[in-house]
Amino acid sequence: MGIGMYFRIPELTPGAIKVWRRNKDVFMKNVKLNFLPPFIEPLLYLFAMGFGLGLFIEEIDGVPYAQFIAPALISVSVMYGAFFECSYGSYVRMYYQKTFDSIIATPLSIEDVIIGELLWGATRSTISATLMLPVIALFGLISFPHSLLVIPFAFLAGLLFACLGMTIAAVTPNIMSINYPILLFITPMFLFSGTFFPLDVLPEIIQYVALAILPLTHVVIIIRALTFGAPGLFLLGNLLWIVVVCAIGFVVSVNMMKKRLVV
Repeated sequence: MGIGMYFRIPELTPGAIKVWRRNKDVFMKNVKLNFLPPFIEPLLYLFAMGFGLGLFIEEIDGVPYAQFIAPALISVSVMYGAFFECSYGSYVRMYYQKTFDSIIATPLSIEDVIIGELLWGATRSTISATLMLPVIALFGLISFPHSLLVIPFAFLAGLLFACLGMTIAAVTPNIMSINYPILLFITPMFLFSGTFFPLDVLPEIIQYVALAILPLTHVVIIIRALTFGAPGLFLLGNLLWIVVVCAIGFVVSVNMMKKRLVV
């Protein structure tokens, strides 16, 4: 077996939806608890940095600081929702709860389980974005109707981060080791993707690195343009980057997790 095994196109079947529904039912049993973290944490950042630190910053790119970071906070929530669901969440269901083993014992396949997990991770991102939009709108920080496009876009962006989380879950030797990619990749991405300050204030080489390998950079650019009510053709490059990397990540993450489960 060579590297080609990681690029086999997975078989999509309705069984993945059954896995998605299973995760949705579990989520709804603790719906209040599950809704609070993705809802409250970005709001704390908005109040502390947007309305607190923002008092000392006149404007960035012609808008108040709170308005500048509001779409970035939605983007971060999209990233965290899917990534943690398909890294820690999937690992717990795979290793500790033996949920994967139980599902595979039914007529559903391994690929159904993994794809269902990825779809649910993308759904968690969509839920986070959907919850945050009306709250941030109350402060007058986003404009409609273009901001509504954030909701379907959150599913695509969430699927990308879900694939990233699943890939890590597939290779990590234990649950504590997931902290390493968070420290070395997720946290730098959180800070250097144009979230809290414009990307162009960074050294030119860092800007290229952010655009080349940090998915959150492209997500922030698109969501910021949508919430500012200024979408345009200039976003096509960012959207194409996300679609291509998401497609590759989907195939690779499914095959990597499949290899771990089979072996």
